[in-house]
Amino acid sequence: MADYLPKFKPGQSVTFTASADVTGGRLVEVTGNRSVGPAGADSASVVGVAGFDAKAGERVTVFTRAGGVQQLTASGPIAAGDKVSSAAAGKAQTLGTTENPIGLALEAAAADNDVIDVLFI
Repeated sequence: MADYLPKFKPGQSVTFTASADVTGGRLVEVTGNRSVGPAGADSASVVGVAGFDAKAGERVTVFTRAGGVQQLTASGPIAAGDKVSSAAAGKAQTLGTTENPIGLALEAAAADNDVIDVLFI
């Protein structure tokens, strides 16, 4: 067998092309070949967090779901210790009855747009 090296290693950021405008610090999902857009509610395709704002067609760095703690924007109240999933516009929400957990809230959010630490799982 020939030698092999992975293209990206766990924990490294990955560069994608934005298929729609994305906001830094918000969850993004795979939308096509090496492209991402804002994650929708309970998305099964969340790949990570956008490193900065990017317009559609621009390159964007994504911090992938290979573990680690990310600062995410809440879509409403979240208790510390709650499992979370993606919400509309790339925000985070309490898992509830959804099926696609992305992490565990390490802090509580009192309201929409609060920024909290979330441990990716």
